[in-house]
Amino acid sequence: MRRTQTQSAGEILQEIFSKPHIAAKLAEGRLPQVWAEVVGGHVAQLTESVRLENHVMYVRITSAVVRHEIFLRRDALTEQINAALGMKLVNVLIVK
Repeated sequence: MRRTQTQSAGEILQEIFSKPHIAAKLAEGRLPQVWAEVVGGHVAQLTESVRLENHVMYVRITSAVVRHEIFLRRDALTEQINAALGMKLVNVLIVK
């Protein structure tokens, strides 16, 4: 479809990045950064990996004590992560 009005590059990028599948991939890329913001620096240092598969977030933590604490707070953390991302990207948080 041809457009008759010119658009700025920012408007074009805004239109592209607002599409749901692209916005979800961008949010997935921000997941490790958002994890560190939500849990804090100490827990982020003890985190080995953060990955997302089919709306399930897997987090590997080296400390057993911290792992247990995160396990107990996993529902609240899931809500905080989704709020920080601005979309419901994570349905379940699994701590290993």
